[in-house]
Amino acid sequence: MADAVELEVAGRTVRLSSPDKVFFPERGFTKLDLARYYIAVGPGILRALRDRPTTLERHPDGIEGEWFFQKRAPKGMPDWIPTAHITFPSGRSADEMCPTEEAAVVWAAQYGTLTFHPWPVRAGDVDHPDELRIDLDPQPGTDFADAVRAAHELRAVLDEFGGLRGWPKTSGGRGLHVFVPIEPRWTFTQVRRAAIAVGREMERRMPEQVTIKWWKEERGKRIFLDYNQTARDRTIASAYSVRPRPQATVSAPLRWDEIDSVHPTDFDLATMPARFEELGDVHAGMEERAHSLDALLELARRDEHDHGLGDLPYPPEYPKMPGEPKRVQPSRARREPS
Repeated sequence: MADAVELEVAGRTVRLSSPDKVFFPERGFTKLDLARYYIAVGPGILRALRDRPTTLERHPDGIEGEWFFQKRAPKGMPDWIPTAHITFPSGRSADEMCPTEEAAVVWAAQYGTLTFHPWPVRAGDVDHPDELRIDLDPQPGTDFADAVRAAHELRAVLDEFGGLRGWPKTSGGRGLHVFVPIEPRWTFTQVRRAAIAVGREMERRMPEQVTIKWWKEERGKRIFLDYNQTARDRTIASAYSVRPRPQATVSAPLRWDEIDSVHPTDFDLATMPARFEELGDVHAGMEERAHSLDALLELARRDEHDHGLGDLPYPPEYPKMPGEPKRVQPSRARREPS
């Protein structure tokens, strides 16, 4: 195994140790392959990460070894990689890596980072998201094609409530993500409220195909619109991130006119560089317009006023939130004495 190589990345030199270490045994992809991939798609992933506090999903011994999320900036991080100070729901805080250069991505790959999980905020204002992120998550009995059908209806909902434009991408697994650039005027709580309003409207339009039920026992064979991915400290894999799957699939930005003709396995560590070279970053224009959430928040207000539809449960590790319903799964609640 080679000791180390030096890679030139947009004007910086990044040292890569153990370049021949195999990270994806089924495909034979090495740490060097991972680093070269991130160099190839550098402008695209930097667009997705730039100025964002970013959690690193590290697999230092490849996908078959132990792995962990690194929220705090790693010790020994170069001084040319800035950080942003963020606060968790618990009240604790940390300084997270905040990429501003392509070389920062390759530097993180040196330490086994496969997937980058950026917050939906920028370093200059870490309390007001600038993206509404919708996660369409297939449940058992559904697949990517079902997520695509839901995404088409989601596109119509977003357009109807405020003329919002969503930008779709594969999750790298079976699902789809749709990101909407928004003005950084609303809190995490308000953005989550807007996501819940989207989910409820989707349920009304596709009751047999889409659900926002938090408890798995209630979801059935439907696409789960995971509204809690908009809660503080919940993140979604960035565009172009490599996922820890045997095929080394990546989260691939898509155009709306191609979502019916692709599959997540079309995009991996080997195929995405050629697509990027041919098409560039198909989400390059994402930041040209930031949208308002006013129409969705008005929909949320009407849902609550007219139908009594208030807040929904938060994830279990969150403190009890104001207005949140009882956080207990329905089958257990039925067994508890009144």
